[in-house]
Parts: sequence; C-alpha cells; structure tokens
Amino acid sequence: MEKLSYFFIDDVIWVFRDLARQKPKSLFDNEYMKMLKKAHDEYGVTVQLNIFYRTDFFYGNDEFTLSDMPDTYKDEFQASKDWLRLAFHAKQEFPDYPYVNATYEDVKANYETIVGEIERFAGKGVNSDILCTHWLPLSKAACRALSDCGIRIVTPSSGDKWEFDGDESVLPYGHAARLKQNRQPETMLYTRNTKDLRIRASICGYNHISEEEMAQIKFKNVSIKDKELELRYRPLSGGPCLNLNTPEEIEETLKKLIAEGHEFIGCATHEQYYYPDYLAYQPDTPEKVYTMGRVLSEAGYRFVTADEIK
Repeated sequence: MEKLSYFFIDDVIWVFRDLARQKPKSLFDNEYMKMLKKAHDEYGVTVQLNIFYRTDFFYGNDEFTLSDMPDTYKDEFQASKDWLRLAFHAKQEFPDYPYVNATYEDVKANYETIVGEIERFAGKGVNSDILCTHWLPLSKAACRALSDCGIRIVTPSSGDKWEFDGDESVLPYGHAARLKQNRQPETMLYTRNTKDLRIRASICGYNHISEEEMAQIKFKNVSIKDKELELRYRPLSGGPCLNLNTPEEIEETLKKLIAEGHEFIGCATHEQYYYPDYLAYQPDTPEKVYTMGRVLSEAGYRFVTADEIK
C-alpha cells in the first residue's frame, strides 16, 4: 500500500498582495513562497493554496484584489504546478460561513471571478478541482454551482447534527445571524470535532456527512458520491491543523497516525499566522511546516496534488 499525504493552506491572499507590491524578481524570492519551496525541495511537500479574491476591510481600508496581481510570475507558476496548486476558497475572509445559505448565482460568480484571475496570472492547469471552502458549509445551490463549474470534490463537515431551536447563545461570534440570513432547509447545527472549543457548536449545510460515513473515508484515498449531484465528498486533512498545534504536538500527532498505519494523512494551516502584523502571529510557522514535511517524508509518505485525490 502506497502511503500518501496532502497539504493545503486556507485563507490565502496576503502573499499575492506582497508579490504585487514588492515585485521580487522571482516568485520564490518572496519569503512566504520561499518557505513553501524549501518544504517541497527538502521533503517533497506539495501545496494547495486556497485563496480569497480580496483582502478584508476588517484589517483596514487598504484593499487588494487578485485583479491587482501581475502575470509576471506565470512561467514560474507553470513550472511549479507539479507541486503548487491554487484553488477557490471564498470572496474574502469575512463574514464567516459565506456560502452556507448562498444562492447558485452568487457562488458561480465568485468562483468564476477567482478562477479567471488564477488563469490570468498563473496560467492553465494550476487551478485545482477539489475544494475546501471557507468554514466548509455550502448550501445545496452552492454545491450545484460548484459542480456545474467542474469541481469534483468538496470537503464536508461531519458529526451529530440537530435543528436550530432559536437559542442563539449556543453559537459564538454572532454566527446565529449567518444561520438565519436567507436560511435554507438544509442549514442545521452540528458538533464540530476540533481543538478550538469556541466553535464546538457549528453550522452545517448540504455538504455534511455522518460520523459513520466519515469513518469509512477518513485516512483513505476514497470519497463519497452525492446522491443527486455530480459531486463527491471527502476530508482532505485528518492530520493536525498546524496553526492549532506546536511543532512538538505536530510531530507527536503525526507519529501516532503513522504508527496506526493510515494510507492517507492530510494536514492544513492558515496563511495569516505567518505574518507579524496578524493579531495571532505565530513566528514558528516555518518550523511547523518543515516539521510536518520531515516527519511524513521520513515515514515514507509521498505528497500528492489534487490530480491523485480520489
């Protein structure tokens, strides 16, 4: 049995802002991209960057959009597409749960805008057809739109779910308002399996599967077919989310999963923790990425891109 691994980064936009404004000679002269290339060169790490269309006003009024990203580095993106892929994530960071009650038209427009920009500045064949959308939940209309756009696989939420009874106090961060705005029949609550107990109670949409279904596909290179749509569901991680763990915890968790003999181990993180001006800056972000790559590569895991995800 070949052992496979996968790594993706959510909430990506600031690195494109820096490339556009700092104009380094090479894509990999940028410090963030240099970190990713080092992980690839030393440990074979492949990376999927799940990207926003624009920066969010939460951080100030200095707006940057993908339309500002030059095509200067297209040749380097093309030369690196065997290990570096880009994918749709959401229009911007806020609000949370952007697509849980979304319309077909809005999701299709957001998707086509981002992919159009990816193909403009990075060329064909860099965009991925498997998605981990922002906060995960999608309405049925959103799933249909993504399927019609050629998406093969989306990441589902999983766990025990229940109807919202009107008690807004069970949800943090004002999330009840997101649940109620344009609420769709499939929008419910579920218990999220996470180290971040603040979001233990979360919102789920159409792309939700049971714990029993998750157990059948977790740590395997397989997916579940939707009963109505030309779309499949599967977790892309299962391993540690790097920004929720120390380097020591990442190594310990991965070694435990490796010892259990899993076929597929995926890991994830979020872009913003790399940056010193982010409120929850983690200066050891590069160490976390390298630790993940080292432990998995030493255990014989081969990192793959979306093309090999089933």
